Amino acid sequence: MKKRHLLLPMLAVGALAVSLTSRPDTMSPGIGAAADGPPNIIFILADDLGYGDLGCYRPASAGINIIRTPNLDRLAAQGMRFTDFYAGNTVCAPSRCALMTGMHMGHAQIRGNGEKPLRREDVIIPEVLKKAGYATGMFGKWGLGMPDTEGAPHRKGWDEFYGHVNHVEAHFQQHPFLWEISKGETVKVDQPAGSYNNEAFTQKALSFLARHKAQPFLLYLAFTIPHAELHTPAKYLNQYKHKNGQSRFQPEIPFPAGNHYGEQATPKAAYAAMVTQLDDYVGQVLKKLDALGIANNTMVLFASDNGTHIEGGRSLDDVALMGSSGPLRGIKRDLFDGGIRTPFIVRWPGRVKAGAVNGFIGAFYDVLPTLSSVAGATLPNPVDGISFLPTLLDQKNQSVHPYLYWEFYERGFSRAVRSGQWKAVSLAPKAGSETVYLFDLDKDPGERTNVASQHTDIVARMKAYMAEAHTPSPLFSPQYRP
Repeated sequence: MKKRHLLLPMLAVGALAVSLTSRPDTMSPGIGAAADGPPNIIFILADDLGYGDLGCYRPASAGINIIRTPNLDRLAAQGMRFTDFYAGNTVCAPSRCALMTGMHMGHAQIRGNGEKPLRREDVIIPEVLKKAGYATGMFGKWGLGMPDTEGAPHRKGWDEFYGHVNHVEAHFQQHPFLWEISKGETVKVDQPAGSYNNEAFTQKALSFLARHKAQPFLLYLAFTIPHAELHTPAKYLNQYKHKNGQSRFQPEIPFPAGNHYGEQATPKAAYAAMVTQLDDYVGQVLKKLDALGIANNTMVLFASDNGTHIEGGRSLDDVALMGSSGPLRGIKRDLFDGGIRTPFIVRWPGRVKAGAVNGFIGAFYDVLPTLSSVAGATLPNPVDGISFLPTLLDQKNQSVHPYLYWEFYERGFSRAVRSGQWKAVSLAPKAGSETVYLFDLDKDPGERTNVASQHTDIVARMKAYMAEAHTPSPLFSPQYRP
């Protein structure tokens, strides 16, 4: 593996200078811990939620109530809302791998979709926090190892697990069976007819909170909404219909039966309803924390695994109508920001300033070192991430990345780098060809104007970052197809 980039000296990109300070794993253990001990940690992950789907990420002129998200809007008002935080990748499995391992796509084991497992040597968040005395529970979509692999939930630090291990199973909102850890194994468990899987995840999470309120815990709640299939309980769907039963979002083009995802008569209304369904489940978790009296010593983090989708009957016109990508270009499977920039919210009463908005440029692989610092845990291996705990605590000693890096394999070998204000995207749909885009995100957050020809020196620097960040993978090559 190439030498980690975190120890590079001062870097300059045009007028931009990036100063690097100490590595995240040199921070004092327990720097973020409250006087009454280390905080509880809840990480809530949406599936294919767009940057602009939440009211708190919409300008008032865009129509804040297109989709109702009162609980997540309140979470942002009570905590810190990040404007420039990124997922690990533009699709599910590699994004979650980056989150769990602290590795970007040039070093991660899992760099694309498909049932590829984590390895024994991939030390992840629950394993690190478990050694620091945390109870660990995960409910929802895993997707990082089937039950008979080294990446199975029961082998990767989870005390409790209830959810999907397989990505395809997680495509359906009423899958007939889930998986759970029982007697040290990950085993299949049948679901009641007509039940919704995400409802089960929420109820299991609430039970976990009640049973572990007296000890530090890590709860990872990974919903499968608003990803297709676009299927949601009537109580949410009816919120986006008129009294006569018609969708509020006309015209609707029904998605027919006979496809991979289930049929849906009103895809636009169903998508909006699923975002509100997600918001309701988040509200139930927050209400439970209050009822248990542990909200003030619980850090709650919220994000999406990648950008919004056009699956199950949804179209690019629907994305534009609802403003799901906000001001950003692209959607899921793009390395433009609409595919990888995520809503990211952190609430930690008494530690994180309420109503704060922060432009820290970070990514999913920063979460592991950050939570390790919060919990007073020790990172066993070097990682690509840095702790953003100083940002959360409004301290002045925040390390910064010289660059963030992504790569993606489904459409050839595509790469992206962000360094300060600059973002480069390299698209190589055919062997031997490459198109490199360069954007000044300060002036052009929507990545509409390619300025590569005007800044050839910066393009060269960004391509050098891409070369430095990438290491060969035994599982993924430019020809890989999941």
